[in-house]
Amino acid sequence: MIAIYGRAFNNSVLPFVQEVFTVLEQYDTPILVHKQYLDFIIDKIKLPDRIITFQDHKELPDKTDVLISLGGDGTLLDTLALVRDSGIPVIGINFGRLGFLASINKDEIKTAIDAIHNKNYSLDKRTLLSFSSKQGLFGDENFALNDVTIHRRDNSAMMLIHAYMNNEFVNSYWADGLIIATPTGSTAYSLSCGGPIIYPSSQNFVVTPIAPHNLNVRPLIIPDEVSLTFEIEARSAKFLVSCDSRTETVDRSVKITLNKASFHVNLIRLNNESYLTTLRNKLLWGIDTRNY
Repeated sequence: MIAIYGRAFNNSVLPFVQEVFTVLEQYDTPILVHKQYLDFIIDKIKLPDRIITFQDHKELPDKTDVLISLGGDGTLLDTLALVRDSGIPVIGINFGRLGFLASINKDEIKTAIDAIHNKNYSLDKRTLLSFSSKQGLFGDENFALNDVTIHRRDNSAMMLIHAYMNNEFVNSYWADGLIIATPTGSTAYSLSCGGPIIYPSSQNFVVTPIAPHNLNVRPLIIPDEVSLTFEIEARSAKFLVSCDSRTETVDRSVKITLNKASFHVNLIRLNNESYLTTLRNKLLWGIDTRNY
């Protein structure tokens, strides 16, 4: 059983979405499609007859073999709210730009789906962050595959963020905000703010300041079994907290605690690729434009 999730897209993507369903139709496998996505594509492409819809994680059967994300990394991050702790493997076909998580290119659709059908893949277990606060922010979607970010609102002044690790004081960050990233998220927002790339199996998190006032403050790599706590001081009464793509406006009295989540996410990696292959391809390592 194959599940499909995606977001709205422009017409340039239509041929690739059509190819996904055309290839899937060749196999005698039930196809589940997210209801909102099906409503968007139903008049745009030719769909197989045997389609079942689902709307949320409660309607996604545990016996689902694979969930395919059609879009960029942001689309794949959306699927976490669907698979949660079920262990259902996720693979992303990249219709966006860089695509670290959605690593399958548009010209590899048939190869990828054939590999999924024949189970010619490995599972890449990725650590998540678990978010907690007395206010119950983010409800039962209080987890992040990429990062948790604390940042000021657009019209507010610099923040002062007090950080503690296992209740021991670490630092007070004068900055526009703070990124706490998993190894998966180390190639996302954290990287653009000067954070290091962390290998997925290294069992670390990284704390990366956003535009720190003190230039001697640098990203800090920590073991992922610790508990992190943050308290906020700011001129503004409100600030923003994000779990991946989900954002809440929060009162500065809120105390935030982060831990390693009790479950992991299974990302599918085809047997012809590795994490280092993805890094080289996406970051253009080893390519010197002076040679061209």
